[in-house]
Amino acid sequence: MLGDPRTSLVTGDETAAVYRRADDIDAEQRPPEDREGPDRDGPIREAYVWCNLTSGNGSRALWLLLLPFMVANLAHWMRPPADRRERTVRTYGLLVRLVALTLTVLLIAGACEVALDLVAWQCAGSADCAGGKSWLGFLSPENHGWWSQPGRRLALAAVLPGALTGLLWYLSNRTWSAYESSPPLERPVDESAPEAGNRPALCLPGFWYGRRIVARLRAAHTAAGFLTIAAGLTLPTTTYDREPGGSGPQDAAGWALLTLLCAGAVTVVAVVCYRGRSETKVDANLDRLTITALPGAALGVLALSVLYAGWSRPGWVSTDQLPGNQAFCAIAIGEGALIVIMAVCALVLHRAAPGRTPLYGLAGPAVAVLACGLGAVLAGGVAQRFADWLDGGGTPGEGPGIAPPVLLTWLATAIPALLLALVVLLLIFTVRVWRVRDRLLPTIMDGYPGERPDAVRTRRIASTIARAGLTDSVPWIVGPVALLTLLFGALAVTAAWVTNEVPGRAADGAPGVVDAAAQTAQALGSWLMGLAFLMLVTFARRAYRSPSARRTIGILWDVGTFWPRAAHPFAPPCYAERAVPDLTWRMETWTRRYGGRLVISGHSQGSVLAAAAVWQVDHRTRGRVALLTYGSPLERLYGRWFPAYFGPSQLLSLHGEVRCWRNLWRYTDPIGGPIKLPDGSGPEVDCDALKDPLAYGRTTEHPLPAPILGHGDYQADPVFDRERAGLLARLPEQTPPPAEEAAGQMSSGRSSG
Repeated sequence: MLGDPRTSLVTGDETAAVYRRADDIDAEQRPPEDREGPDRDGPIREAYVWCNLTSGNGSRALWLLLLPFMVANLAHWMRPPADRRERTVRTYGLLVRLVALTLTVLLIAGACEVALDLVAWQCAGSADCAGGKSWLGFLSPENHGWWSQPGRRLALAAVLPGALTGLLWYLSNRTWSAYESSPPLERPVDESAPEAGNRPALCLPGFWYGRRIVARLRAAHTAAGFLTIAAGLTLPTTTYDREPGGSGPQDAAGWALLTLLCAGAVTVVAVVCYRGRSETKVDANLDRLTITALPGAALGVLALSVLYAGWSRPGWVSTDQLPGNQAFCAIAIGEGALIVIMAVCALVLHRAAPGRTPLYGLAGPAVAVLACGLGAVLAGGVAQRFADWLDGGGTPGEGPGIAPPVLLTWLATAIPALLLALVVLLLIFTVRVWRVRDRLLPTIMDGYPGERPDAVRTRRIASTIARAGLTDSVPWIVGPVALLTLLFGALAVTAAWVTNEVPGRAADGAPGVVDAAAQTAQALGSWLMGLAFLMLVTFARRAYRSPSARRTIGILWDVGTFWPRAAHPFAPPCYAERAVPDLTWRMETWTRRYGGRLVISGHSQGSVLAAAAVWQVDHRTRGRVALLTYGSPLERLYGRWFPAYFGPSQLLSLHGEVRCWRNLWRYTDPIGGPIKLPDGSGPEVDCDALKDPLAYGRTTEHPLPAPILGHGDYQADPVFDRERAGLLARLPEQTPPPAEEAAGQMSSGRSSG
């Protein structure tokens, strides 16, 4: 970034820091003639390095397992803009938080399915299954040991989902302390600034400090996890106690526990519904009672459930599947209903303020569907593979072997059809790329007049431009896939509820083609669901050991973890809650101390951080700042997928508040693009598309073929230095700071970039 191997830390730590060239470390205290290097008369260059926030140590690779939570959190920020419909906006945010809560319940229910049902209930209760596994021998009824009773086996198995819930709480709390606890810069109210109510949300002082909402949601989701485990223990136990011959005191204790579970569930939902994010002020006050008492009370209910299940019941025998497996159907129905209502809210908001929002405002609900689908694959994949391993490869639901819930098998059966639809979509877009490439071929040479045509070179450039344009077609992949996922999920729930049989059994008696198709889809879907989970774990393990793989994950995480955890507290941490305050503090303190001019330049996701930081600084500092973005997804991705925060009006406001702004882009870039401000201000921001490659054939300056740069290496283009110099020239000289603040420092004419 600095073009010099000799760099020095200016401020920061090993996670994120500001660096300079070693020769520039005290440049403000020296006149320009004492500086060294070829750019001694140019700006003092600084680099803010934040890559360790997304791809640092190996433990970040495990964040892949939190992918459904991250995707659900994204849905919160994808709502259409509508300033006049505050009630609908609040309803939309509430629905996303409830969907996120169901994902936590789904994940913990999946862990309960493996530990309580498959292992403790089915396998340990079967002499054939437990007899071949020495580690389960002490649980087998054949041994007549203390742990052989079903309730005690369930109580012991509850340790696994309980540990998973505790781990999620620990990771959420630890990552908050490490990444998101940086307080915003406190400054006096600027009377000359526009009114806060008319400014973009990213200008609000509390936007990058969601301590209170994350703590509340963490407590609620942790309590929901503990209550889910308690329900998994209590429901089958009370079912047995209500049968003829059951004990009266045990039955009464079961009813009391069920009452506590219902009260706990209502309390958790109330805490999630009560309050969303507070952005208009820095809300540092925690709800101490809620964040302490709620998970503590839920843990107490779980402890009572363990004692209740461990009560001696000599006549109890575990048969078939664990009672209460209808819970997965209830979770799926709840998720579907919430997402449908979300879609209605999104359509209302979109109609109130139509724009370039993808999928007619339904991007948020579509992404929520994908989050639920990923959660089902994660939970179902674990259950399917565990059942296959315990059963020795027997077909789930076929015969007396170990089997997961019927719904998970139906959901797995839908996966081949969903993948087939995805393949068809990809083929359609591949044909589209070929057609766009063929239309571009005659126009490529217009950018290189006088060059000798080369068919291979021309085709390569045209293909790169055509592939880069696929980014604008992503909504037409996400939309159909989300719709099919929702439809297949509804069909799976209906079929599982009506037939209570796996697809292969339900198709018995049907025509041979239908029966064969059901059997094939069931077997293939089971393996695909398990394979998806194994691939996720394998890639996470590889990324844990490989820095290059972690960088790949970091790129994928750039968008997903840019946004604060407004819906799901167990999502990977928001690096922008550390990076934006870092940049804001540095920009404001430097300009106040030295009174200099400043160009903040950002590439790709760095341009989004730069824009967010510029929005956060005070009005006086923005008058000393110029913005240079290149390869920027500000309008192409963020402006379309997050229109309430980076829509046309917000970007137009940013353009009006900074002193000057220029944006560099290429047709070959699949991520960056022009800003396209709405009122004709676009040419003032966007440069003409940069030439890529810089040279078509071999030239004196490029004796070897110039590479097609695409999204990278914008600084290699001469336009970059020219535009940066132009921005510095447009920034006016500033008044030096007061003498008592500037003693021994340079005058205000110096600049930093």
